[in-house]
Amino acid sequence: MVTSILRLPDVKALTGLSRSSIYLHIKQGTFPSPVSLGARAVGWPSNEIDLLNNARIAGKSEAEICDLVRELEKARAVVSKTQLNGFKS
Repeated sequence: MVTSILRLPDVKALTGLSRSSIYLHIKQGTFPSPVSLGARAVGWPSNEIDLLNNARIAGKSEAEICDLVRELEKARAVVSKTQLNGFKS
């Protein structure tokens, strides 16, 4: 699976949310936190935005969205650790 990193303008366009709404949702736990791309750049994995949009379209409750966000962020750590094990020096 190829996952791209979306920058804020793309995330805004895909979700229909403003910058302030995205960061409010992050604070509330109903939107995944961005990943660091460098010292002054962040983005969101495209698959997470797709899953979040699909959950909202399906009418999931805020509690279900919070659960989804927790699972997505937990999966980041597992995938990263698994994939990086092959790159040990």
